[in-house]
Amino acid sequence: MQEKTGSQVLLNAKRIVVKVGSSLVTDEGRGLDAAAIGLWCQQLAVLVKSGREVIMVSSGAIAEGMKRLGWTTRPKAIHELQAAAAVGQMGLVQVYESQLRDHGVGSAQVLLTHADLADRERYLNARSTLLTLLQLGVVPVINENDTVVNDEIKFGDNDTLGALVANLVDADALVILTDQKGLYSADPRKDPNARFIREAIAGDPTLEAMAGGAGSSIGKGGMITKILAAKRAAGSGASTVIAWGREPNALVRLTQGEAIGTLLVAQTPKNQARKRWMADHLQLRGSVVVDLGAAGKVRDEGKSLLPIGMTSVQGEFSRGDVIAVHDPAGCEIARGLANYSSAEARLICRKPSAEFEKLLGYTGEAEMVHRTNLVLTGYNLAS
Repeated sequence: MQEKTGSQVLLNAKRIVVKVGSSLVTDEGRGLDAAAIGLWCQQLAVLVKSGREVIMVSSGAIAEGMKRLGWTTRPKAIHELQAAAAVGQMGLVQVYESQLRDHGVGSAQVLLTHADLADRERYLNARSTLLTLLQLGVVPVINENDTVVNDEIKFGDNDTLGALVANLVDADALVILTDQKGLYSADPRKDPNARFIREAIAGDPTLEAMAGGAGSSIGKGGMITKILAAKRAAGSGASTVIAWGREPNALVRLTQGEAIGTLLVAQTPKNQARKRWMADHLQLRGSVVVDLGAAGKVRDEGKSLLPIGMTSVQGEFSRGDVIAVHDPAGCEIARGLANYSSAEARLICRKPSAEFEKLLGYTGEAEMVHRTNLVLTGYNLAS
């Protein structure tokens, strides 16, 4: 494999997910550190104004709630954790909103649960919302919706959430800001001979053996969750940087090509990873047949599939399901995520987008399948 440096990964990254941990956001539990959040927001603003798209996944809601409620020990009861999250979320979002606004950048709060990403329709809804916010130059601030989740549906830590968000929006890179300089061969706080890992391959099983347990009484995750998050992010082609959150101007310096922290390189290019996922790992729920003109646009020009080019709809499927696209001869030329259910697709078949609101009662996407959610296949299903 040709060596790929941190400068190459972050210098060219257009869409970046940044995750910051509880110990950094809350100054080890002593309330929200508004000054530290302000420094990160200043850097986020620089990135946005330079044309990059940035999502912030921030811990801290439960820790801030604990501080506001006067609790010194993290509770174990789920209803107490939910209560702390509800209280703390108010302060957390307020700080991000005010700090980003001071730097001339808009923000939005997005709360997610595992169920939002496990259900394909909700997955597609969340993806559409986040991509729209990014197109508007807004920074989404994401946290797990701790007020409604339980142990069965929790992400478990915001490192995992950061990786799933990177998968969700096809991010180029995930930056995990932590209280360590990066990944070491052993815990440097216990082993003076610990070796710093400057670069490695995401998903390398030896990395998991190096990772220790949680190092903070406030946060839930440890270095192992960051290793596993990098492995998950790599599944969609996103490389991961693990870096010290107090490193001055770290986000800007990373995007200027400076190597900071530990780089865990994704082996599969982003586009190939997403296409492989859609082509091989999702069950088909139905299909649409398109005319020759639409088939050419999709197959030869890499265009999105528009409803006006569809001639028929087969099977029963929901928004977010994977469907096949057949040409008039019965050959599957592509498959992808449907923006409309089969019932809706039949209503808008052969219709221009200007008529969607009259036919459906609302205005949705102009495409039946957007080109970013479409992969060419080429199976002959007529024989």
